[in-house]
Amino acid sequence: RCAMFKMRRRLLGFQPENGNAVLARVRVSLYEARGDYQLIVEHLEEAGDGRLRRQFEQLKLRLAAEGLFDTARKRPLPGLPRCIGVITSPSGAAIRDVLSVLQRRFPAIPVLIYPVPVQGSEAPPAIVDALHTAAQRNECDLLLLTRGGGSLEDLWAFNDEAVARAIVDSPIPVVSAVGHEIDTTIADFVADVRAPTPSAAAELISPDRGEWLDTLRQWRSRLIRAIQSRLAREQQHLRAVSRHLKHPGQRLQDQAQRLDELEQRLSRALRARLRHNEARLGALTVRLHGQSPARQLQALQLRLAASRQRLRAAMPQRLEQDRQRLGALTRALDTVSPLATLSRGYAIVQRTDGQVIRKAGEVEVGKSVQVRLGEGRLDCRVEDIHED
Repeated sequence: RCAMFKMRRRLLGFQPENGNAVLARVRVSLYEARGDYQLIVEHLEEAGDGRLRRQFEQLKLRLAAEGLFDTARKRPLPGLPRCIGVITSPSGAAIRDVLSVLQRRFPAIPVLIYPVPVQGSEAPPAIVDALHTAAQRNECDLLLLTRGGGSLEDLWAFNDEAVARAIVDSPIPVVSAVGHEIDTTIADFVADVRAPTPSAAAELISPDRGEWLDTLRQWRSRLIRAIQSRLAREQQHLRAVSRHLKHPGQRLQDQAQRLDELEQRLSRALRARLRHNEARLGALTVRLHGQSPARQLQALQLRLAASRQRLRAAMPQRLEQDRQRLGALTRALDTVSPLATLSRGYAIVQRTDGQVIRKAGEVEVGKSVQVRLGEGRLDCRVEDIHED
């Protein structure tokens, strides 16, 4: 027979009920009135799952009050992880299930295993160390904390407060997949995402390779159609512009023809002026012959000789002036010629389709361009863009 005084009962942290498994510290006493021995209970605590369940609920309430279970605190998972870290036992069934699913769904994603014991007294500090190591090494952008099923006592490492706070403090999103679907741990509540089983967690964190390939094929088709459409529009625009542009060579030819016409007109004008002066000279000669005084005749002859000399002297000078004017016109035309501009060290930059580039923003880094110089052409690739 056991007995517990009311004062001792008030110190208990739980309400004893029939059928509870408990651990008791007692002292033996003799009840002299009846001559019976009895055990006086001085301390009582729960044993087995009952005790663990009570501790679980107490920790759950305390962490919930701190807001560690709030949905707003939890982070989204990356759609395509660059690397997945798995914190689990390297010899358990959970890691085999996870690796099998990841290999089937998206084998290109690297997987790093952080080996830890998943039950027993050594498990909680090992799990905390693994979370800290993963954060320091920063090799993964997603962590999976997992193990297979078991009893409440087997899963108790994932109800440890230190483990829960390490999950909360992790800069890397954490997925918890502990036990079977009916098992729930504190790690499940504080993790960013909870999966019912290790296999389900692997399905959740890995993209489907087939779906991604289909998406990439769709994007490729759209991109090809967009490029073809843009290319057709640009070619149509180029043809329209080409119809309104005159080739620089044609413009030079037109100017050269114009210079020839001016030279011919100048030559005709000089010949006409010469004929006119000769006609006047002839008329003066006739008039001179019509006068008898020898002196007047001699003077007129001298004037005639001087006029002839001036005329002969003026003709080369006038021709030289006209040649200089013609040269000036030619040089003026050269200054506006695109080819003359190129010969002075400038260049014309075009896309590979022939379109002239006037602004830095009209070309992209990595694109090929053609640079036309005074002599020759360069094929270049854009390394950087500076829009001054």
